[in-house]
Amino acid sequence: MLPWHMDRDLNFKPNFEITSQIAKSLMAIEAAREKIDALPVTAAMLASLRESARLIATHYSTQIEGNRLTLPEVEEVIAGDHHFKGRERDETEVRNYYRALNYVESIAGNETPFKEKELQIIHGLVMEGKQHASAYRDGQNVIRDSVSRNIVYMPPEAPDVPKMMKALVDWLNVRVKKDDLPIPVIAALAHYQFATIHPYYDGNGRTARLLTNLILHRLGYGLKGVYSLDEYYAQDLPAYYEALTVGDNHNYYEGGRETASLTPFLAYFLEGIKNAFNAVQLRAAQGETEGAPDQSKLLRKLDAGQRKALGLFKDHEVIAARDLSAFLKISERASRDLCVKWVDEGFLQIENPSKKARSYRLIPKYEALIS
Repeated sequence: MLPWHMDRDLNFKPNFEITSQIAKSLMAIEAAREKIDALPVTAAMLASLRESARLIATHYSTQIEGNRLTLPEVEEVIAGDHHFKGRERDETEVRNYYRALNYVESIAGNETPFKEKELQIIHGLVMEGKQHASAYRDGQNVIRDSVSRNIVYMPPEAPDVPKMMKALVDWLNVRVKKDDLPIPVIAALAHYQFATIHPYYDGNGRTARLLTNLILHRLGYGLKGVYSLDEYYAQDLPAYYEALTVGDNHNYYEGGRETASLTPFLAYFLEGIKNAFNAVQLRAAQGETEGAPDQSKLLRKLDAGQRKALGLFKDHEVIAARDLSAFLKISERASRDLCVKWVDEGFLQIENPSKKARSYRLIPKYEALIS
């Protein structure tokens, strides 16, 4: 006979209500989003804000998990300019998280539905720096208090994990299709449920935060990748953990976590999105007051890879495929194919047609973006 809990409904059915506080946060998020979309955005500003957001997210999300590198040190590690003796593990965590962020940005433009494999690949990048799908845990894990070592949460048992992950992704796709919940609410609830399932032995928090990024970016709340929620979590870790702690018992099956009210967690989470959006709005408005030309319409025509490549052309007027390969961290063959594709799409033009020394430059209208 199966244990009593194995017969339980493992589908995700969140219990929450939209309070006046949550409604105010949602209205503020929408207002900031509309204002940011209407502000002029230059390529230089976009590249600067996006890279800053990536570095901040990398620093704070890994810091939450105990990484000891400071933000300036994270910048040095990502740039490849420095190695810190005795901090090799911290450096690896930072590089891996940065790679995972880039992957999230690269797939953010894909159409729904969301796929389990995407989340598994994100975890594979977080933990190993490799773009492969991680297998879910095959045994029990627990979350302990870092000081007392007492158990604070015992997640679902391993046999239930695949069913619960499938249910989470199915719920996510149904909600998007039905369009019956605000996107920030969907992102918040998905973050909560991923943390609840805790499908891996390690890396669950980082992957949950990256899942949030993916949902927001794919569904129109990415703000071109120029904000980070991780700083909000890291600035008050007790509040983050308290918001995630739902239920009366540390055991998933006995604590009522699946039926408890998620309203407090929603309020906490949406406050963070509101603060992040307001900060971007302020920085973008500063660019407007400096008289910067509006290049947002032209930038919107570019895909994520092309927008990223603008950063390479800021320092190099003419490039070879191998330069793009090193910059995007892809194979030279993939880089050559990308250059051919971008020439066909009118993003690049051939500077030197020689087969052995072929080089490329931006077409004039895109050169103007970075001049």
